[in-house]
Amino acid sequence: MRYLGIDYGIKRTGLAICDPAETIASPLTVIEGQKELLEKIADIVKTENVEAVVLGLPLNMNDSAGPQAKLVFQFAERLKAHLHIPVHFQDERLSSFAAEDKLASAKIKKSRRKKHIDAVAAAEILEAFLEDRGI
Repeated sequence: MRYLGIDYGIKRTGLAICDPAETIASPLTVIEGQKELLEKIADIVKTENVEAVVLGLPLNMNDSAGPQAKLVFQFAERLKAHLHIPVHFQDERLSSFAAEDKLASAKIKKSRRKKHIDAVAAAEILEAFLEDRGI
């Protein structure tokens, strides 16, 4: 099954995708802003034959849902209504830090990291989801 990982944000939304065997999660792209976000994601879902979405859930360190998590839940409802495929949640705590570490270790200049960080974070989220499933 092909999953699309999403690191949702108001300014930028990172996307990642896994292979059909569910073994590799790869950064895909970053979508800037909210304009036509659902339509752009729907196009990728169709083009890449995605069967389900994994949405990063930004929980607080004490497992509570703060304001950002509430925005993600609202986005998830819009996403479900627009795509008509399953939407799963994955704890995304520290995914951005892990993504930053990966980009830094790859010796990507700090000025260029911002352009890629959200897609790499989406790949971290998707990878964690696949690992949690035991794949």
